[in-house]
This record gives sequence, C-alpha cells and structure tokens, in this order.
Amino acid sequence: MVKIFDWFIDKIEFFFLEVGKITMLIWGIILSFPRIFRDRLLIINQMEHVGVGSLPLVIIIGFFTGAVSAWQAAYQFQGFISLSYLGSAVTKAILIELGPVLTAIVLAGRVGASMAAELGTMKVTEQIDALESLAINPVRYLVMPRFLACIIMLPVLTILANFIAIMGAFGVSYFFMDVSFQVFFTSARRVFEVKDIAGGLIKAFFFGASTSILGCHVGLGTYGGAQGVGNSTIRAFVLAAAMTLILDYILWTTIFG
Repeated sequence: MVKIFDWFIDKIEFFFLEVGKITMLIWGIILSFPRIFRDRLLIINQMEHVGVGSLPLVIIIGFFTGAVSAWQAAYQFQGFISLSYLGSAVTKAILIELGPVLTAIVLAGRVGASMAAELGTMKVTEQIDALESLAINPVRYLVMPRFLACIIMLPVLTILANFIAIMGAFGVSYFFMDVSFQVFFTSARRVFEVKDIAGGLIKAFFFGASTSILGCHVGLGTYGGAQGVGNSTIRAFVLAAAMTLILDYILWTTIFG
C-alpha cells in the first residue's frame, strides 16, 4: 500500500513538473514574438516542412475520410431517412469534427514526432548547448518558428482536407448512390452555418499549438542517446494525439455546447 501511495505521489510531482516546464516554454515563445520578422526565413522553412510536406497525406486521408463517411451515413439512413439528406449530414460532420481532428492526428504523427526527433538529436549531441554558448536562445531559434508554422499551417491544411473530404463524399454519393450534384450540395447548403467551419478552424489552431509545443517540449527533454531519441519520438506522437482528442472535447463543449 505504501509503495502504491509513493508511486502515486511521484506521478503527481512528475505531472506538475511537466506542466511547469511546458508553461515556461510557452512563456519563452511569447517573449520571442518581437523577433518574428527577423526570423521570418526560419518560420517560412518550417511552414514549408509542416504544410507542403504534409499535403500528400492530407489529400489521401481527406478523400477517403469523405468517402467512408458517405458510405457510413447512407448505411445509417437506409430505411429511415432519404438519401437527399446525405450531403447535409456528411458535410456537417466533416467541417466540425472529421476534418480538423484527422488532420491534427496526421500532423501529430508526421510533424510532432519529427520535431521531437530533430530537437532530441540536437539535445543528445549537445548542439543545443552549443547554441546557448553562442548566446542564441534555443526557444527563439528552434521552438518559436515551429510553433508559428503549426498554428498557421494546420488551419490551412484543415481547409484543404475539408474540401477534399466533401468532394470524396460527393463522388461516392454520385457514382454509387445516384445522388445528383444539385441534391447533394443543396442539402449541404441548407444546414451550413459559418459557426461550423469557424469552429473547426479554431480547433485546428489549438491542435497545431498543442502538437508543436508538446513535440518541442519532449524533444528538448531528450536524454539517453539514440534510444532516448526513439522514445521521445513515440512519446511526442502519443501525447500530441491524446491532447488533440482532449482538446476536441473541451472545444466542442465550449463552441457548440
């Protein structure tokens, strides 16, 4: 019983220690904002890595997300609701939930883990110590560009994913369920609200922020050589994906609740 209690206390201490480190990292990012214009090339390079590099995955996942959503909605409608409502149901789900969340999970796997691996390798090879010895702030030089790239590019990628997913859903509806262009998009337009797409983009903003911060935090805390880098890569993805789902619930109840 005593061992369980000690283990519980250790986990609580570790949790608050991690929260404190992440808070200090966020504060360091905020203090680096006056250098945004001077470090614009670093930010643009990271935006290319986050945005352009993720396009193939986002397009593939967006298309098949829309396609399977159309099949799933048609299956649930069968015998109860006319397929003329297919466009409204699928579009609503994509804009509010599927587009932002799945795009964020793709980003967590590709970008969050990549950040942890890059910064982790720099940490264990003492490159970050070298930056500090040159009076270069690692948070300003390494973390801030990645943070801004994620919060800028994830909403952009979400817009693209939403469009591809809706086109995928329409393609399935048109070719396999005989739902015409006019019926599908008239149904979608009937229930469309600006709040739906705005809420999805707000979610994407927070998902990008959490993914970048957790990826950089885990990377900067890496130790133990090559094995430590591997562990940090896995941990960054797990934390970013879990935080995406947690934030999704919190933001859903805040925006749409």
